Amino acid sequence: MLQIENLVFNGWGRKFFNQATVTLPIGGKVGLVGRNGIGKSTLFKLILGELSPDGGDISLPKTARIASVDQEHPATPVSLLDTILAADIEREALNAALETAEPERLGDIYMRLIEIDADRAPSRASEILMGLGFSVADLERPMSEFSGGWRMRVALASALFAQPDLMLLDEPTNYLDLEGAMWLEARLKKYPHTALIVSHDRELLNNSCDYILHLSEGKLELYTGGYDAFEKRRAEKARLQTATRVKQEAERAHLQSFVDRFKATASKASQAQSRMKRIAKLEPISAVVEDRVVPFTLPSPARALAPPLLQLENAEVGYGGPPVLRDLNLRLDVNDRIGLLGVNGAGKSTFAKLLAGALNVQAGLMKRDNRTQVGWFHQHQIEAMDPNDTPLDIIRRARPDDAESSRRSRLAQFGLSHDKQSTKVESLSGGERARLLLNLVAMEAPHLLILDEPTNHLDIDSRRALLDALNDYEGAVVLITHDRSLMEMVADRLWLAADGHVRSFDGDMDDYAKFVLDRVKNAGRAPAQGREAAPQRIKKRQRG
Repeated sequence: MLQIENLVFNGWGRKFFNQATVTLPIGGKVGLVGRNGIGKSTLFKLILGELSPDGGDISLPKTARIASVDQEHPATPVSLLDTILAADIEREALNAALETAEPERLGDIYMRLIEIDADRAPSRASEILMGLGFSVADLERPMSEFSGGWRMRVALASALFAQPDLMLLDEPTNYLDLEGAMWLEARLKKYPHTALIVSHDRELLNNSCDYILHLSEGKLELYTGGYDAFEKRRAEKARLQTATRVKQEAERAHLQSFVDRFKATASKASQAQSRMKRIAKLEPISAVVEDRVVPFTLPSPARALAPPLLQLENAEVGYGGPPVLRDLNLRLDVNDRIGLLGVNGAGKSTFAKLLAGALNVQAGLMKRDNRTQVGWFHQHQIEAMDPNDTPLDIIRRARPDDAESSRRSRLAQFGLSHDKQSTKVESLSGGERARLLLNLVAMEAPHLLILDEPTNHLDIDSRRALLDALNDYEGAVVLITHDRSLMEMVADRLWLAADGHVRSFDGDMDDYAKFVLDRVKNAGRAPAQGREAAPQRIKKRQRG
């Protein structure tokens, strides 16, 4: 499908690709992985022709259709459902042709519409939209009424509906909730064509991808299997490389020792010469470079409080009008690990605000110890950061009484080098900003950590470092995340926000995945049935 041969690309003062070569198999679902900033998005731009390589070749079949999802869909007056239907260019063209076609051409047009299953298009589009979190009522709303995040979902829905021969997805789960990520994982698994997916979502890479394409040091290497299989094979390759290098260095030292001893001895000169030739033929084996990931600093509370940490009795919460959540009867203990589930709009963020003390109950009772300290991270904090601030500015405000050397030491522990500490926020990567804020909210050793989508800007290794830190942390955790792997490894109990309530969910993440997929399948069956007879209605108009 996609062939890359000896690709070379240099830009912005650095080398991204150096004689990189790979061929993607037809129909393969390929996860593209590599450290942040290594060049994954740059590769997409090269494939799409938005950047020109400095050498080598990128080739695709001439008739191949490519789609990428990297920008939100425009805010047009067209309805959501019609926007998705328009992504199938052939179906749109055939339906338009019915309006003006000569009678003798109608049979061919209808035959092609039947071949591409055009009558089911509204149902297929509806099922995709339901899977990505849209409601039945949303289908007829104009695109201009949706926010940027929802229009990103529309762009993804359009690509999935159009089914291009090569689909390029760059972090598709970053703007989805857990339910949408689960649905996408199942959808990609059965996608009929080739997909190249940049993702840090381990579950998606394991369950949806049958190949992993690793980008490192300007080279591309394709591995069969999911991410776990890739990690094992890469570790084994590194072990063998290290062992071979040690063996070669020992041989080199042995040969050089002989040369040094006997190169001036006439009777040994020829032997020394032959060993010098052997040394020259030894191909250098590079040392394995381990990418060091700075751990997260999540200090545990110095003194545990008496349980429960928090208790809700018949509580209601909202924003002054009708309650968003009601009949809340929940107890949070000092070492609880709660995974909070629910679709976007179900009230998860409202509930997090209640726990964090940013909202008060409107009715009922919330009991909590006044000494309870809460660390609250939410994704909007990253968006709200002043672009002209530096990490030093931020920590000076947070720790006004600390010495400057102490502040710099803390920032270094957060993974920010000396030069990054004085770099403006606008020039920091999303991962660096997320690391800074995550460590800051935990800096005072809170009794409760509330983490709302903490992994959006973190690569796989950083997500693992966060997981390790959370498992070492001895306070309570309430976690909202679309990262299923993190949810499974951190949460001991699951709570579900749905229908104006937050209640315990009886089951594990596998049970919840089945619940989500069944609900989407049932919801997507009926909404667009009224449109499915459109070709037949047009046919009757043509004949009349």
